[in-house]
Amino acid sequence: MGNGDTRVRGIAARAGGWSARHRWAAVGIWVLFVVLAMGLGSAAGRVDVKDSEQLKGETSTAAHIIEDAGIEEPAGESVLVQAKDAGTKATDAGFRSAVAAVVEAVEGTGRVSDVTSPYETKTLSKDGRSALVQFDVRGDSDTAGERIEPVLKAVEGVQKEHSELRIEEIGGASMMKTFDDAFGDDFKKAELSAVPVALGILLIAFGALVAALLPVALAVTAIMATMGLMGIVSHVMPMSDTANSVMLLVGLAVGVDYCLFYLRREREEREAGRDAQTALRIAAATSGRAIIVSGVTVCVAMAGMLFTGLAEFEAMGLASLMVVAVAMVGSVTVLPALLSLLGERVEKGRLPFLHRDKRRRKNQQAPARPGRGESRFWSAVLRVVLAKPGISLVVAAGALLAIAAPALGMKTEQLTLDKEFGDSLPIVATYNRVNEAFPGGTEPAEVIVKARDINSPEVKSALADFRSKAISSGATRGPVDIKVHDAQNVAFVYVPLVGGSDQEKAGRSLDLLRDGVRPATLGKVDGVEAPITGQVAGSRDFNDQLVGSVVPVFAFVVVFAFLLMLLSFRSLTVAITSIVLNLLSVGAAYGILVGVFQHGWGASLVGAEGVGAIITWLPLFLFVILFGLSMDYHVFVVSRIREARLRGLETKEAIRHGVVTTAGVVTSAAVIMVAVFAIFGTLSMQSMKQMGVGLAAAVLIDATIIRGVLLPAVMALLGERNWYFPKWLHRLPDLTHDEAPEQVSGPPQPPAVEGERVGV
Repeated sequence: MGNGDTRVRGIAARAGGWSARHRWAAVGIWVLFVVLAMGLGSAAGRVDVKDSEQLKGETSTAAHIIEDAGIEEPAGESVLVQAKDAGTKATDAGFRSAVAAVVEAVEGTGRVSDVTSPYETKTLSKDGRSALVQFDVRGDSDTAGERIEPVLKAVEGVQKEHSELRIEEIGGASMMKTFDDAFGDDFKKAELSAVPVALGILLIAFGALVAALLPVALAVTAIMATMGLMGIVSHVMPMSDTANSVMLLVGLAVGVDYCLFYLRREREEREAGRDAQTALRIAAATSGRAIIVSGVTVCVAMAGMLFTGLAEFEAMGLASLMVVAVAMVGSVTVLPALLSLLGERVEKGRLPFLHRDKRRRKNQQAPARPGRGESRFWSAVLRVVLAKPGISLVVAAGALLAIAAPALGMKTEQLTLDKEFGDSLPIVATYNRVNEAFPGGTEPAEVIVKARDINSPEVKSALADFRSKAISSGATRGPVDIKVHDAQNVAFVYVPLVGGSDQEKAGRSLDLLRDGVRPATLGKVDGVEAPITGQVAGSRDFNDQLVGSVVPVFAFVVVFAFLLMLLSFRSLTVAITSIVLNLLSVGAAYGILVGVFQHGWGASLVGAEGVGAIITWLPLFLFVILFGLSMDYHVFVVSRIREARLRGLETKEAIRHGVVTTAGVVTSAAVIMVAVFAIFGTLSMQSMKQMGVGLAAAVLIDATIIRGVLLPAVMALLGERNWYFPKWLHRLPDLTHDEAPEQVSGPPQPPAVEGERVGV
């Protein structure tokens, strides 16, 4: 078959062909799109998620009351003054002197307001050894961390003068500053180091600088364009910094993957002796089309986050969906144009010590050598798997089920400060000491009371009853503080919950307030709203909303992924096995997370000792992300198997050919993903560490055990049943593979599989 007698079909092939013929136009359009998106996004500015939009339930109701009233709640701070020995009490003269010095020092900074003495507010611990000086930071609470340093230094000065006591500050502003100082740069370094890591791995994979730069350049420009689009879209659906970080991770992963798939196939065809034009056309018809199927599937998975009802998740889902769509479009349009422009120059900057067997085969028309482009390692693995597919299936599936088993006992919770950061920061020890002396004092429940007249006798009486019954019920040991905003007819009631940092005990205290104390007091006054918010309440409302969204999100992602696979491969069997294998991969990732972070198996290796739980949002987030990303490999490998089958190879040989010829690109893509995700696994925050370890483990399992053992074993056992497509489904749209125009070497071509077109 000659190089030119080719007719390809499909949107990917047509897009690649147009781009190759109109190279400068394609590149120019892409550059213009990126510049316009960034410019318009910068001009529009980004609208971030408001507190009132974060959650549903009482937390949202409380935030709306505060927002509608125009009340700017200041950042609250506390200074713990604590005796180091049991003999010293808060009533001692020296202790009183230290407290007075703290009050004078913080007032002297001019940065605070409403400074209260513990002797007036009765914020003395039960054992009499601790006291809290409380105050607010002037100005916007969102930026209070930027103004708190003079106050912290003033408190440090008092500590030096009273070394016999422990004098430490904690609160929203001081924690904000501590975290920004400790981890702000940490995040930036992690995000920035992802690009050079990916570039280094691509250099090893391709052995040439230009070839390695192309995927990174496309991924980075896709991310830049999406950042601009996020600014525009945020005026309809607000975004966030978290969504931006997730978008960067996903964009780098899929952007590099898609370009890698395309570039590797084009390179492989040129090395097989085809001219540049034909090689590019084959890559467009095969890898280009696999990229579109994979990209649409990933977009569908990311869209699942829109069903959670949680603003943060919706922002992450939409941002991820956009970057995948942009990367997909760029890969099948501007990449062919760049490859056409570069030609053999794509091999420029070749590293002399890599790929010595691939020296300069410029446009040779020599026949392809058997086995070229095939992985020796995976060829050896496939020989065993295809010889004993039943045993391979049982062993691999059994191993993954065993790994997934711990997930059955998964415990999720919002991580408290001590679990999130361990003992890596001094402020964590302060947090623990305050919670021990004043249970719930660092994160009290807040009752936002709105009435027609907040100063009416009925409301005042109900507030007093609420305060006394909250203490008598055992929900709090006090003190219960009330701050009234007369002009807005709103009162804030601060209730330290018994249980403190113990989420289960604090949750029971919250239930007492919501279900017992409130109905018996504030609930009896007509026209009064009294939603209860705060850290514990927010965690409870978040969990309730998340649990309620699990079923619809799982159903949406699984059903739509199944339909896409069914239409793309016109095989009921392939669609079913795709879903089952992806679920097994996600289950194994869950098992690893639970084993490491909940049970502590090997926790010391990743610095995760004593966490004991998985952060609440992670399981659903991982499911959506992993289900989407794992489709990259699955679509790419199965497309190649199907292509070989329709070109003449029997099923087992087609499986071997598809797996071993894609092993190199899948391995390279997986190594990049694992390396990038592993960077986040090195951060100090346990939530980010859990995300990084979970993603890295799942991708590694997916690219090795799933694609290298389970997939070929299952397909070998099914044989021709792999391509089963009932006649009653033939009316469905035909989105099948754009087959490559070359004939795969192998035995004589068998008859076409029923219900399929064999493109030649």
